Amino acid sequence: MKYLEFDTPAIKHAKEFKSDYGLKNHGLTYLDTVYWNLPTPALVEEAVFRGEGKLVNGGAFHVYTGKWTARAANDKYFVREESTEDKIDWGEYNRPMTPEKFNGLFARLQSYWQGEELFVQDVYAGAHPEYRLPVRVISDKAWSAHFARNMLQTENDLAKLKQFVPEFTVMVAPKFKVDPRIDGTLSETAIVINFAQRLAIVANSEYAGEIKKTIFTIMNFLMPLRDVMSMHCSANVGKKNDVALFFGLSGTGKTTLSADPKRRLIGDDEHGWSDDAVFNYEAGCYAKAIRLNEEAEPEIHACTSKFGTILENVIFDPASRQIDLDDERITENTRLSYPLEYIPNAVPEKMVYSQPKNIVFLTADAQGVMPPIARLDMNQAIYHFISGYTSKIAGTELGLGIEPEITFSACFGAPFMVHHPYFYANLLRQKAEKSGARIWLVNTGWVGGKFGVGKRISIRHTRNMLNAALDGKLDHVEYRKDKLFGFNIPTSCPGVPDEVFEPSNAWGNKDDYWKKYDALVSRYIENFKLYASHVPDEVKNAGPHRLRDLK
Repeated sequence: MKYLEFDTPAIKHAKEFKSDYGLKNHGLTYLDTVYWNLPTPALVEEAVFRGEGKLVNGGAFHVYTGKWTARAANDKYFVREESTEDKIDWGEYNRPMTPEKFNGLFARLQSYWQGEELFVQDVYAGAHPEYRLPVRVISDKAWSAHFARNMLQTENDLAKLKQFVPEFTVMVAPKFKVDPRIDGTLSETAIVINFAQRLAIVANSEYAGEIKKTIFTIMNFLMPLRDVMSMHCSANVGKKNDVALFFGLSGTGKTTLSADPKRRLIGDDEHGWSDDAVFNYEAGCYAKAIRLNEEAEPEIHACTSKFGTILENVIFDPASRQIDLDDERITENTRLSYPLEYIPNAVPEKMVYSQPKNIVFLTADAQGVMPPIARLDMNQAIYHFISGYTSKIAGTELGLGIEPEITFSACFGAPFMVHHPYFYANLLRQKAEKSGARIWLVNTGWVGGKFGVGKRISIRHTRNMLNAALDGKLDHVEYRKDKLFGFNIPTSCPGVPDEVFEPSNAWGNKDDYWKKYDALVSRYIENFKLYASHVPDEVKNAGPHRLRDLK
């Protein structure tokens, strides 16, 4: 806007909510206007004025993110330095970058932003007053600031905003390209976290999910060092203050299944579990929008037409501004971001002073062989937690096709875990044993055959099984022991046909079922070899057995 030399809507109150801890402290100088902590209406007006997106029917802000329609999972780096080098589990998702490379990249970003207009949001990650992390999000896009405001805890007290000092800063530059020849990166996109400087850079990605997952990754490193279990899960709470956790990758049902009208929602994606509470890291939800059904998911669907919601890559008619939630021509991974309070039964405090009574591992089994629900003992639970078997659902990462891809994602969130998986698993064991939580494996994937042959399991059946588990109605039913995995499967449940509990019933040929099931077990065993050296024998022995070994 500075090139046209006229005022933008918010310029007169750009500094009204400014912190005394200015951007010079971050090495950002010679800037044009800096817009500090603008509330959502001002950010929406700025974003529309700047052509960053459109308002669609109902009042939501709509944006297209170009080629960045999902997370760039292969482009995340950590600065390898003395204070954290021995704590990070270096590997596929945790790639190293030298301090020298980072400093060069950061110097170019500082230069890139000279003369530019920036948006600052001073927010908090973590609802728990003892564990919340003051985070500053700096971006050159108004809608990025809006997203940060939707997704994190805001501060409305002017005096506290004035005194705000961040403990971590995230700089978001969606058009700033890194140079693989100079920076040693795999592409022109990079998400780089520097724990020594308490600074993260999101470069050359328009996808807003990179902001939330960068902050989640930071929390996943810091919180366990304070004995807080950091979790890629949704959470809700019943009338008896009984908390339930739902672990799972994107697309497995975390958001859908936790938004239960009979229970209050704590959050849909990222949580901490301390000795006294379960608390949301965020203040908003980032739900999948594709084929969102008003009848099946009324609370989430209603958010698509609310002012303050951000719609990413949803197709809309330019004239009527009507959105089409079924249109996947840009991506399967269409998204909506909205404040948690838009869900009618959400917990306002975003935390509950209670301990979990039920822990649910959600797996989207694209092979169509896993039971719909199983009860795990503690060693089985640790084995399955470290394994993190599921399917990557189309569109959730760049490069994924239409067909779900079998994956083993440690801790049901490997791309965001910084320590070794057993570090998190052992912390989960300690807390679950102390709370006495029951632990369940729930299949939200396919039945009657693999993807393309079988069908997705009925969400109504899944809800009925989960409700029965959470209400204690599965405590006294008959169980059978699974032949290959050894976990216990209920043989009945209110509101669910008995035949559902034997997955082979849905297959035309039972021999084909057992071959496919045995092949999946083989994949489990091979995957677990990656972690076996760090894991005690009782956990290794809780894994599955091949059919040939049972004869």
